[in-house]
Amino acid sequence: MKIDDVRRQLTTPLAGPAYYPIVPRFTDREYLNIVYRTDPDALRAVVPEPLKITEPLVRFEIMKMGDVTGFGPYLEGGQAIPVEFDGERGEYLHAMYLDNFAATASGREISAYPKVIGKPGLYVDNGALVGTIDYGTLRVATATMGYQHRPLDAEQAKAQITVPTFMLKIIPGYDGAPRVQELVRTQISDITVKWAYTGPARLQLFQHVLAPLADLPVLEIVEAGHILTDLTLAGATPVFDYLKEQS
Repeated sequence: MKIDDVRRQLTTPLAGPAYYPIVPRFTDREYLNIVYRTDPDALRAVVPEPLKITEPLVRFEIMKMGDVTGFGPYLEGGQAIPVEFDGERGEYLHAMYLDNFAATASGREISAYPKVIGKPGLYVDNGALVGTIDYGTLRVATATMGYQHRPLDAEQAKAQITVPTFMLKIIPGYDGAPRVQELVRTQISDITVKWAYTGPARLQLFQHVLAPLADLPVLEIVEAGHILTDLTLAGATPVFDYLKEQS
């Protein structure tokens, strides 16, 4: 392979890339969102400056991807934290667990999504919507919500999903020091809400040293939503460079 051919490549391995570099379209992306109140000190320990914590809240989410161009169906779950940056309110993506390696590699390399391999689940069981996350063979989260108890306003549902999102991108150099260390921003704008519901919900988080969701403990359930959408993810833009800017 010629040097110019190598320069045109965007991912490795060269002979069989981990993912195809496209902008994927998500069809029938199903959300279970549970917003809960947590310990403010626990949030301060994990949210990086210059982001500011607005309220001691966490949004636990399970996403079932009905169909994704380039990746096919898969599931994803994790935690997002309401924050503020330069006067703009949004969410900091704290943790994400996926059952699809290509989507995991793409999300981390092309953007800055904090993705690792896990095993989420989303299904209906005896009148309850159930969301789970397993890490290895161990359960680390179980969420339940009353299935389609009350309609949720579509604009309110859309607002939940389209808030600005902030992520931390760190790429180490060969000497072990960071080569890239940036806070990046993205926002979903191309979205259609097909239906949305709300209802009572519960959430249990279990201790695991490598999947520390329970480090942000559940103190009170604030709200819950079950939403079906079509959407396209926007690209990420750097908003703060830790290697250049002064605190």
